[in-house]
Amino acid sequence: MSIDVAFAPLIPLWALIALGLAGAAAAALCVVGRTRGAWLRTGAIACLLLALANPSFTREDRETLTNVLPVVIDRSGSQTLDRRNVQTDEVRKQLEARLSGLKDTEIRWIEAGQDGTATDGTELFAALRNGLADVPPERVAGALFVTDGVIHDLPASARDLGFQAPVHGLITGRPDERDRRVALTLSPRFGIVGQSQRIGFRVDEVGAGLGRPVPVTVRRDGEAIERIEVVPGQVTTIEAPIAHPGVNFIEIEAEDAGQEITTVNNRAVVPIDGVREKLRVLLVSGEPHAGERTWRNLLKADASVDLVHFTILRPPEKQDGTPINELSLIAFPTRELFSQKINEFDLIIFDRYARQGILPIIYFDNIARYVRDGGAVLVAGGPDYSEPGSLYETPLAPVLPAEPMGGVIERAFKAELSEVGRKHPVTRGLPGSEQNPPNWAPWFRMVDSRLREGEAVLQGPEERPLLVLAREEKGRVALLLSDHAWLWARGFDGGGPHVDLLRRLSHWLMKEPDLEEEALRAKAVGKTVTLERQTLKHEAAPVTVTLPGGSTREVQLNREEPGLWRATFETPELGLHRAADGTFSTLVNVGPPNPREFTEVASTDRRLGPIAAATGGSVRRVEPEPGATIDVPRIVQVSAGARAFGSDWIGVREAEASVVRGIGILPVFAGVLGLLLLIGAFAVTWAREGR
Repeated sequence: MSIDVAFAPLIPLWALIALGLAGAAAAALCVVGRTRGAWLRTGAIACLLLALANPSFTREDRETLTNVLPVVIDRSGSQTLDRRNVQTDEVRKQLEARLSGLKDTEIRWIEAGQDGTATDGTELFAALRNGLADVPPERVAGALFVTDGVIHDLPASARDLGFQAPVHGLITGRPDERDRRVALTLSPRFGIVGQSQRIGFRVDEVGAGLGRPVPVTVRRDGEAIERIEVVPGQVTTIEAPIAHPGVNFIEIEAEDAGQEITTVNNRAVVPIDGVREKLRVLLVSGEPHAGERTWRNLLKADASVDLVHFTILRPPEKQDGTPINELSLIAFPTRELFSQKINEFDLIIFDRYARQGILPIIYFDNIARYVRDGGAVLVAGGPDYSEPGSLYETPLAPVLPAEPMGGVIERAFKAELSEVGRKHPVTRGLPGSEQNPPNWAPWFRMVDSRLREGEAVLQGPEERPLLVLAREEKGRVALLLSDHAWLWARGFDGGGPHVDLLRRLSHWLMKEPDLEEEALRAKAVGKTVTLERQTLKHEAAPVTVTLPGGSTREVQLNREEPGLWRATFETPELGLHRAADGTFSTLVNVGPPNPREFTEVASTDRRLGPIAAATGGSVRRVEPEPGATIDVPRIVQVSAGARAFGSDWIGVREAEASVVRGIGILPVFAGVLGLLLLIGAFAVTWAREGR
């Protein structure tokens, strides 16, 4: 309980001050002039002014509030290393015993990163703010942190804490830890396929006995591409080749230093998205025909394609005597295209092209060699493929997957997916293919041929091959044995999926990763990893997943649709995961490529030190020497502003906040008491004057 005096003037304050000054002047004149009863007059004036000030006695009944002491327990990933979690459990056990005797103090236990991982580092102060969201700053007794000291959300200054109380740190881990890590200094996000990107990194070391040159291995998609030695602390730059579209995982791994607390941070991962420059396509139309513009329109509509198109309008047999200098036609630059610059094209398309003496035989040798070296050829044939002068009668024949039988089938038929075609990503799921026969417009002509190699994904009457896909050493070949695809493009009888089919076909030829018929893929959303196996086989083998920490697990795939098998699982770890089924392997990164939680893992008392010092707190290791017994210091309550730590104790603030439970007010000049005081003062003055 406390008693105070409060004033509530009955007149405006300025008027009260003016009367006070006038009264003081009058009293001073009386005293100086030695007027009879001067002091009594002064007292009477003072009583009048005091009555106008309306004083009152205020009594407050206060109840002291308990303080709140948060104890933040670090359960992040780095706390699982080198028995730090055991130290943490022992520290908490001792703290529970020592804190139980604190007077008027509520203990709040706050655990941060309980799942053992962190998406962007250890954020203990964010957990502290959340835990104290409902607590006024004056009720915070302090803060205790049980951590390895690797904290990534330290406030810039003590003022940012939101309270004024000592902060103490109890540091787990050992003072003699050894660790080696790879730190990235330059990590590009994109690269041009076929070119290289520069990557900068530095090898940092903590602990005694280190400092010698470090062997470093550079891998791309799990395969070693370079081995070098680097000097710790110095920035090294390497050139990483971008081999394919999509994500290229570049790994930089430093050799184990021995007796490290972890080797997880010995490896840094740089995911680089490989993007193609414009795909160069050469389209050669043997003659003008109804479907010629189908290919041209499709390829020109693709912004990623740089198209070069030639149509043979004047073959050698159509000589009419017109002088060359009067012709407006452009000469077909055969030598430049098929000898000098053939390797600059990603795809060559022959649309109804027959041998007409325009291309020398030797150039077909060049085209066949171009395919075997990794190029792609698409032959869209009509009657020309089965007649004399067919491309099958050139040196290109060994790479063509179907042999013409000498005839052309000319009757209405509907293209259908073969058994392989239902599994192949080029034709699987084409709109309308779910019906049997597909809901597509009929074609009226196709070349009768015999499949020699490759896979027929579309078939015509009597299961004859209609669209054949084949691989030839490093390259690819596609053969479309009909020239009536344009009927779908024109919308005849409802049309068909010509855009989907022809675009997928051309991109498969140009080795688009998503259209590979045999592939293992993986992607991650949060901690959910999805494995996907594309195959033309009847079964898909189990996939073995290697987690970043080195442990493995086997995942069984389930058939989702023809040719596609899938499975999902939850991973407990962040970082680069490897998946392999014995034939194919792939990589997938879960979370940030290089989680801050495992970038720097050596325990430290330096990060928390400035904040602790600014608040009057302290930072100390719970195991000051290797093998020492863990002994948590005593917890002592101290008044605000007093020293908050000693050699074997740490202090927290005593409870000082309170709340008013009741209040009483007694006015001095109110009612009879006030009236009697005023009458008495003037009566005494009058009596004195009357003498």
